[in-house]
Amino acid sequence: MKNSIDGKVVLIAGGAKNLGGLIARDFAENGAKAIAIHYNSEGSRAAAEETKEAVEGAGAKAWLYQADLTSASNMEALFDGAKAQFGGIDIAINTVGKVLRKPIVETTEAEFDEMLAVNAKSAYFFIKEAGRHLNDDGRIITIVTSLLAAFTDGYSTYAGGKAPVEHFTRAAAKEFSGRGISVNNIGPGPMDTPFFYGEETPERVAFHKSQAMGNQLTDINDIAPIVKFLATDGWWITGQTIFANGGYTTR
Repeated sequence: MKNSIDGKVVLIAGGAKNLGGLIARDFAENGAKAIAIHYNSEGSRAAAEETKEAVEGAGAKAWLYQADLTSASNMEALFDGAKAQFGGIDIAINTVGKVLRKPIVETTEAEFDEMLAVNAKSAYFFIKEAGRHLNDDGRIITIVTSLLAAFTDGYSTYAGGKAPVEHFTRAAAKEFSGRGISVNNIGPGPMDTPFFYGEETPERVAFHKSQAMGNQLTDINDIAPIVKFLATDGWWITGQTIFANGGYTTR
């Protein structure tokens, strides 16, 4: 069934904690057969193990894979491994990203290369491997950022690194449509997670809150249901970026 998670195999890049961990738990609780959980480094291993335990506690199988996904060969190994473990993949969700707030004139070449590798290159090869490995009628969902619709300073390499993902998504939506695979992005506002706070001052946090309904940052609990919708009843949506941000930005 296009509109059901029951019996599906789900792969989540960045699935150990924060939004990715919540999605893994949510899909397991809603009937997924198995969850492949990627995490980047040893620092996330404990969170990944906790998420795996929660997924298995909900009745789904789970498999952990640790790697730096800026390597195309590591991305290929992630999908190959998940397919070997579970026999196929139905839904691929990419939550990987890295944020940097820094003026252009202070940004180093190394910082630029890392930001584009994490935010653009890894997203491209995630979509590529999903296109190669997903079962027909599969779903590909990438988390981008509402800064794609913002006119602001400081985030040139973060928003700039996420911007190409919209073009990757449109191309993939056309290329994979014959197999019934939808490809979409979700652009949350600044999320209330550690991912955000390290780059901001208290004053700017207050400003970001003031730009959305309820004077609050985006809650991951409000994003996970949109991911689930695109994977199920929202199957007819493809090639789109959905801005889910409480009115923080719009086009």
